[in-house]
Amino acid sequence: MNRLLFPLVALQGMWVRSTFTLAQPVDGPSTGTLGAGSGGPLRVAILGESTAAGSGVDSHDDGFAGGLASVLAVRTGRPIEWEVAAQFGATARRVRHRLLPRLTGEYDVAVLLAGANDVLTRRPPADWGTDLAAIVDGLAERAERVVVAGIPPFGLFPGLPRTLRRYLGERAATLDEVSRTVCAGRPRVTWATSAGDVSPSLDFFSADRFHPSSTGYRLWASAVADAIPPR
Repeated sequence: MNRLLFPLVALQGMWVRSTFTLAQPVDGPSTGTLGAGSGGPLRVAILGESTAAGSGVDSHDDGFAGGLASVLAVRTGRPIEWEVAAQFGATARRVRHRLLPRLTGEYDVAVLLAGANDVLTRRPPADWGTDLAAIVDGLAERAERVVVAGIPPFGLFPGLPRTLRRYLGERAATLDEVSRTVCAGRPRVTWATSAGDVSPSLDFFSADRFHPSSTGYRLWASAVADAIPPR
């Protein structure tokens, strides 16, 4: 982006911070079971920032965890045991040092939702890559399969001003390129894009115009589930 536009980006950022009231994370159980079927349960861990914490909905059943569990229960014919370790506003550094240690079980699948706060706080790509590699390696010690979800596509967020949207979208794309490199070098790790070619519809977002709604979480979880190979 042209540096002459940076003052406008700063002004638009101040406007967003003053007008957006962001939804808080779910206040409820961080574990659950969904579905029934033959065989043992599929154990799923979700780690990350506010989207992993369910900001924008009232319970994890309506958030990413519930959406992913629902899709996987249908596809596998097995019950899904899910566990969430997440925090509103967490950067990858906090995920690495504070949240990852909370996952003490053994899992079939672990999904990481992170990076949005690293974009918003302008963390250098090298720092993001270092933390991401450590997180992924830690998850791989705990789970048979790890999926790193791409950073939300800020460039397509209809609620953000155009120049700010472009700036954040470019930063997200830069960090996602680092993510792809980190994941490509690890055999049981997959990077799953969060972006499409079309701006999400308004019903994708919750009332805060920033976090997903239950509809948005279901769509996102389904896209991530596509990156999980059948056992």
